[in-house]
Amino acid sequence: MSHEQTISPIIRHKNRVIRLGDVLLGGDNPIRVQSMTNTDTRDAAASIAQVTALAEAGCEIIRLAVPDEDAAKALRQIKAASPIPVIADIHFDYRLALKSLDAGVDGLRINPGNIGGQDKVAAVVRAAKERGAPIRIGVNSGSVEKHLLEKFGGPTPEAMVESALHHVRMLEDENFDQIKISLKSSSVPATVAAYSLLSKKVDYPLHIGITEAGTPLRGAAKSGVGLGILLWMGLGDTLRVSLTGDPLNEMDAAWEILRCLGLRRRGPEMVSCPTCGRTEIDLAGMAEAVEKKLRHVKTPIKVAVMGCVVNGPGEAREADIGLAGGRDCAVIFRKGEVVRKVRGEANVLAEFMKELDLIITEFEERCD
Repeated sequence: MSHEQTISPIIRHKNRVIRLGDVLLGGDNPIRVQSMTNTDTRDAAASIAQVTALAEAGCEIIRLAVPDEDAAKALRQIKAASPIPVIADIHFDYRLALKSLDAGVDGLRINPGNIGGQDKVAAVVRAAKERGAPIRIGVNSGSVEKHLLEKFGGPTPEAMVESALHHVRMLEDENFDQIKISLKSSSVPATVAAYSLLSKKVDYPLHIGITEAGTPLRGAAKSGVGLGILLWMGLGDTLRVSLTGDPLNEMDAAWEILRCLGLRRRGPEMVSCPTCGRTEIDLAGMAEAVEKKLRHVKTPIKVAVMGCVVNGPGEAREADIGLAGGRDCAVIFRKGEVVRKVRGEANVLAEFMKELDLIITEFEERCD
């Protein structure tokens, strides 16, 4: 039995299916979570360690920057050790794309218009076809061509779409259609408008994200709004939550966005109340301790940690396991039934953790 559950209330925009390594993208396939390493790709050991950690945390596709030949050479070792498909991120030098494909990467992120002409595009396409590697065209608001900025008066959604379609045509002219497209801006409204326009013009899979979203708190909020709107519109086949700092933070945010919309579910869901004047236990401390315990759990259980007698019992009953705290005592629920009452605030967390261990073990045995 899988550790992941999927619910699909949203009608997704149907795009063609492409293959990235052993992962299918587009069509009815799951929306895949993607990230990018922030290690020096030339340091294969450090990059492998980060890729492995990201995969363990739920990353399903990984992209690595390839700034020079040494980085391209390191990809062979990184790809051999990676448990997930590897994409090489290339800018300006088509030879780095060829060397990356030779190293065995599963796909490329490259804009055909900036690698030196149609003959260079043709060379990359031939190698990509031989490898069976798709190409992602990635247009950011900061990379729109100068003539389009002048035509549209800035990096508008229309300018971004026209830029993407130009790159697409360069690949199509070489009879290549294993294409994925992204249109990212740091502006949520501009990003949403750009993807909306593009989705009416092509049926290629879409990689969605808000670029330069910011630090973990601000970036997660901005990405949650932008990606949430796009996903609700049925757009998006892969996604990345772009956050400044450790890319591991991106995994929690990405999966929580998908969970909130009922699109995918991986690992535990935790519900806790915001605390108010009715709270008479150290709910914040208890919730943090439970969240820490759940961090490495993969089973899809719902856990509620509640701090008052108004909403607490109801939320706790709805969870697989729940705690409803009151003055100097708490009630532990399991699947809607009272397991027991615990007296003394010092005992509450310890007793709840015991029950949590039991239900985690039970779910893991059921999933194996």
